[in-house]
Amino acid sequence: MRKAIIINIERCLACKSCEMACAVAHSQSGILEEAVREQPKPQRTVTVEAAGEFAVPLQCRHCEDAPCVTICPTKAIYRQNPESPVLINPDLCIGCKFCIMVCPFGVIDVTRDGKAVTKCDLCIKRTTAGCEPACVESCPTRALQFCEVQQWTSRRRRTTAKGAVGKLTQQGKITRGEKK
Repeated sequence: MRKAIIINIERCLACKSCEMACAVAHSQSGILEEAVREQPKPQRTVTVEAAGEFAVPLQCRHCEDAPCVTICPTKAIYRQNPESPVLINPDLCIGCKFCIMVCPFGVIDVTRDGKAVTKCDLCIKRTTAGCEPACVESCPTRALQFCEVQQWTSRRRRTTAKGAVGKLTQQGKITRGEKK
C-alpha cells in the first residue's frame, strides 16, 4: 500500500476521539447522535492503549504479507489488489478466530454479535472518495496522519538530519565555513 496511517505517539493525548470517530464512521447512520441509539451498538476498530506515560492508537497495519489473509480458511479476509487495504467479508467469515491468533498487533476483534471478526478497513469508502480515514480526521493534535509512506520517511529523514546538525552546532563540533 502506498498510504498508511502514521502515528506520532508524542502527540497522542489519549482523548479517544479516534475511537469514537471510527465507531460512528462504521455505524448504520454515520451520525453520532443517531449512532448512540443504534442496535447493535457501533464497534470501533481503533483502540488507544496505554503504554507507560504514553498512549498509542492501534489499528490494522494492513501488512504487505498479511498473516490474517494467509490463514483465513474461507478467504473472508482478502485484498482487492496488492495496493488495497486488507478487508473482511463478514458473510464468508465463520468466526474461527485464526486471524486473531496470528495478528502481530492484536487489532482483530470479534463483532458484537460474535458471528464474525472485524478490524480496520482503512475507511475504504472514505479513502476511495478522497477523504482521510475517520480516526485521522478526528485527531485534534494530528497524532494520526494518513500519508504516503515514502513522503513520511522523507520528512522523518529531514527532521533527523536537521536535529543532528543542530546538536553538533550547539556543541561547537561543527561550524559553517566562511564564504569567500
